[in-house]
Amino acid sequence: MNAAYVTLALPLAGFLILLWLGRRLGEPAAGWLTVLLGAGAFVGAVVTWATLVGKPAEQRHITLDIFSWIPVGGLHVAFALLLDPLSITMALFVTGVGSLIFLYSIGYMHGDPQFSKFFLLLNLFLFSMLCLVLADNFLFSFLGWEGVGFCSYQLVSFWFERERPPTAGKKAFVTNRVGDFGFMIGMFLIFNHFGSLTYTNVFSGLMAGTPGALASVTATGIGLMMLLGAAGKSAQLPLYVWLPDAMEGPTPVSALIHAATMVTAGVYLMARIAPILHYAPDAQTTIAIVGAVTALFAATIACAQDDIKKVLAYSTISQLGYMFLGIGSGGYSAGLFHMVTHAFFKALLFLCAGSVIHGMHDEQDMKRMGALRRWLPITFVTFSIGWLAISGIPPFAGFWSKDDVLAAAFHKSPVLWAVGFVTAGLTAYYMTRQVALVWWGRSRWSEHADAAGDHGDGHAGDHRDGHAGDHGDGPGGGHGDPHESPWTMTTPLVVLAVLSVVGGAINLPFGRWNFLVRWLEPVLPATIAPEPHVATATKVVLGVATVVLCAVAVVVALIPWTRRADNPVLEPAVLQHGWYYDEALAALMAGPGTEAADFAAYKLDKGTIDGGVDGVAWLVRQAGGGLRKLQTGYVRNYALGLAGGLAVLLLYVAVRAGG
Repeated sequence: MNAAYVTLALPLAGFLILLWLGRRLGEPAAGWLTVLLGAGAFVGAVVTWATLVGKPAEQRHITLDIFSWIPVGGLHVAFALLLDPLSITMALFVTGVGSLIFLYSIGYMHGDPQFSKFFLLLNLFLFSMLCLVLADNFLFSFLGWEGVGFCSYQLVSFWFERERPPTAGKKAFVTNRVGDFGFMIGMFLIFNHFGSLTYTNVFSGLMAGTPGALASVTATGIGLMMLLGAAGKSAQLPLYVWLPDAMEGPTPVSALIHAATMVTAGVYLMARIAPILHYAPDAQTTIAIVGAVTALFAATIACAQDDIKKVLAYSTISQLGYMFLGIGSGGYSAGLFHMVTHAFFKALLFLCAGSVIHGMHDEQDMKRMGALRRWLPITFVTFSIGWLAISGIPPFAGFWSKDDVLAAAFHKSPVLWAVGFVTAGLTAYYMTRQVALVWWGRSRWSEHADAAGDHGDGHAGDHRDGHAGDHGDGPGGGHGDPHESPWTMTTPLVVLAVLSVVGGAINLPFGRWNFLVRWLEPVLPATIAPEPHVATATKVVLGVATVVLCAVAVVVALIPWTRRADNPVLEPAVLQHGWYYDEALAALMAGPGTEAADFAAYKLDKGTIDGGVDGVAWLVRQAGGGLRKLQTGYVRNYALGLAGGLAVLLLYVAVRAGG
């Protein structure tokens, strides 16, 4: 089990080494160091997993203490690792997918002046994410939670010299702080009720599922506050607005943080507090509703986006909604299953998008692409696999996990299933639209070569000035053909494509093939997380209906989008602008929001609170100034005062004696 220490220590060592020697190592040594340490962390996670698999189910729960962190009164918090099926599942795909993205980044970030800094931040991010998922208590997890938020801010705004990346980074940072407020309130409620923040202490008495073990009101309060935190990190309504703008960061950041790892932290949190949610059915229902509405809402927006990364960004929000739908419907393993498969095919799609941007010399507008399969064959094949996986076409991984989520939703409510069903069709539609615009139809990039040359540093800002020049001539420079990416970028694509095909095997619905369900059973026992029961015949009907819908959506999208790139009827402005939600939120904060803040700052805080404090100080000062006049410094005045006081005392005594 000591391999778990290695898993956590290697990314931290990489961060410290690059912090000290990063500039000396330079390119590509800093990148290769990060890849090797990330791969080492993955090996450590595999060794830990193999050790746990070899143990009986009741023994798959081990705590490794590092040191005592906060021993204050009744609050005892340790830096300790909790090794159980849920934490190791997270560690496996975080380190595994992360290592592939690190390798991809070596080619993608080639020539960037801040090459070493980029990999320094990647190491810090991986360390923070592992702290989040391996911690044995809420506070240690919150430390990792804030760490990945900080790294996200740094990486999204990595090209800070330009206008949009810093703004996007600040937007991500501020939005996540709203969610963090919910996480903290949830922790306060947990400590107030249980007297501890350690997972074992909090959950041990709840795992039996005994009725009345936790008051429904308390459980609901904790669940809703934790949902607020999860909604911020996992980009759910109403806090999703930061993720589309976060595409201003380098594409490896989009794949690592905003598709495969950080945004799944909210899903992990919801699964971790399953023992509490068992006593809060209203909170569970709220989670399912938020997930379903977010999935449908984001899917509609993705249908009308032109930026190749923005489509995938809204797709990520939608797929995260699917995970929340599964969790809220009681299908914890289904939600986690989709989280794992989504890490494979969405990381693949983002990295393929980066390969397209690289080959197109920083062009990101899909309307300026077309017929690229001839020039980028490896990227085309792997992207197609990711497209079929996310579209829910069997036998690709996305079909199995999405089918599990929809079955759980059907068990919860036919209405929730219907929303997920429609979303599945929209997913197949907008992803097929993207495939048609990028890979099929006629080539349009040569027609826009001159226009693209006007903004060769990237249509949506994916590369900084000077970096694009390392990619050779092309549309970004005004001439040349698209080209395939180097092997450091294509190798991760091939590996992720294979995982997108076979990844569904970890939880097939055939007899004893549901490995993930059985693996997670010690963390999600039937006492607090019973598997949603749907008859086999019903599952088959639901699965066939979903596949038929997705297949129809593929055909419906191919027909118009392979013929022409502009179909205004299919791209209404309301969808292009994301239902104007972002604009409405900006107007609210710029108008009434700013006025409310000014009122709070200048009327309440400065006028009332500060005014009260200042008023007390003024009274004390005035009283002191008046009394100061009595302190003249003349002895005769003090003698007179002493005599006068003595006379008053004698008079008082005489009056009392006479009475």
